[in-house]
Amino acid sequence: MVKQLIARGALSGAAAGLVAFLFARIFAEPVISKAIDYESARDAAQDALDKAAGVAVPAGGPDIFSRTVQMDVGIGAGLILFGAAMGALVAVGYVIAIGRVGKVRPFQLALILPVFYFLGVFMVPFLKYPANPPAIGHEETIRTRGALYLITVTVSCIALFLAVYYGQKLHKRISLYYTVLIMGGAFIVVMGVLFAILPPLGDLSANVAEYGKQATETPLPLTDANGNLVFPGFPADLLARFRVYAIINQVILWGGIALLFAPQAQRLLDPAGAQARRQGRFAEDHAPVAI
Repeated sequence: MVKQLIARGALSGAAAGLVAFLFARIFAEPVISKAIDYESARDAAQDALDKAAGVAVPAGGPDIFSRTVQMDVGIGAGLILFGAAMGALVAVGYVIAIGRVGKVRPFQLALILPVFYFLGVFMVPFLKYPANPPAIGHEETIRTRGALYLITVTVSCIALFLAVYYGQKLHKRISLYYTVLIMGGAFIVVMGVLFAILPPLGDLSANVAEYGKQATETPLPLTDANGNLVFPGFPADLLARFRVYAIINQVILWGGIALLFAPQAQRLLDPAGAQARRQGRFAEDHAPVAI
């Protein structure tokens, strides 16, 4: 049973990842292409400034994968595999949680659990370190950025788990309304403290050296030694569109996992209930219509 649930969770995640890929390919990829074009043009402008100043410009290496491969095979395989992994993770959490969450039914639990994963793994960390297109971010900060994001995800997931765990205990003594207020407030306080402690990406050493202290890594306008504008900063509308598409993409992924995994989990754990639901729908569809 456990292996079947995990397998179906992985299949649900892979299917949801495929739908997320189609959305990303249609909407997000044009934005990514524009961001890459910006990065290439900015690099060319920086190289021209360096040559004019007598600074040696390193030769650029060839791309390992073409943009066509990246747009189709790369992002497609990435989202499908990520979806399968997250679907399996949801199934593991489902196996652990089933029977330990009070009166929540298996079908309802399978719908609710991906929402918690979406909040803990993506949405809450996104508020501190939102997704950026390829043109944003120094190579020197990749490891630091990854470590900061991993810390945020870890604390977010642990805090969310503890809020639900202790919320169940608290709900035995007070109403659901006040339980949600207290545990939700505690979660917000914990994450607010973490957000205040962790540095903005603009405070990382490579960014401070180039731009000074900023809130983000977003490239500022490029100027020459006399302060004349050589190349504009990264377009704000492009950045906003990318982040909106990133959120929608994750909503599609986690929502797809919930909608695909829930009925399969119910069929495995509550076949009689699933059969009754199907019979009830069949009876409603074929009921005589009063004229």
